[in-house]
Amino acid sequence: MLRTQVSVAPAPTDWRQVFEEAYQGRHTYDFKSGRSIPMGPQDLWIVCRGIVQLGTLFPSGDEAILGFVYPAMPFGLPLTQLDPYEAVALSDAVLMRLNQVELESSPLLAQGVLQQLSRRLQQTEAILAMISQRRVYDRLRQLLLMLKQEVGQVTPNGVRLEVRLTHQQLANLLGTTRVTITRLLGNLRQEGWLSIDRTRHFVITDAPSESL
Repeated sequence: MLRTQVSVAPAPTDWRQVFEEAYQGRHTYDFKSGRSIPMGPQDLWIVCRGIVQLGTLFPSGDEAILGFVYPAMPFGLPLTQLDPYEAVALSDAVLMRLNQVELESSPLLAQGVLQQLSRRLQQTEAILAMISQRRVYDRLRQLLLMLKQEVGQVTPNGVRLEVRLTHQQLANLLGTTRVTITRLLGNLRQEGWLSIDRTRHFVITDAPSESL
């Protein structure tokens, strides 16, 4: 059976260097894991280190996770039409804040932001492809593989995801229930494809069976 494989291109390290060199000595902002990031109408945030989760709320109070922002990627209210639009540090994060005037005055910086917006678009399309799959198992597996590519760290036990996600966060992102996610994660652990380390981070250890 043909299976859709979704992936997001890795960040070019050259643009991280561009941002660091262009704004060397500029003030940065530290956010602890779990802290909300304030966003003004003209603010454009650049992630220097760490991972940020983007989301919105429905009138019912349910949360929708829109994606993740990795180092060198931009986010902010000028880049969205959603209201409300929220950003939360998924790990300890260091951010740099720009405004549109600064961006327009630096062609090199604007080019770098455009490059990283392309990565955000690729990620959005990957997530749309994921949630369009009928089986939640396939959605979950593809999400973990995407995170493995983006934030995976090779260890003796497998590839450890630097970001720590709760079962409820996975459920919100994949359009299912926490109970379903818990069951499927248990299945992946029984198969030996997934484990959880002492700090509650996922570790991908092997390829799951294609027969499920």
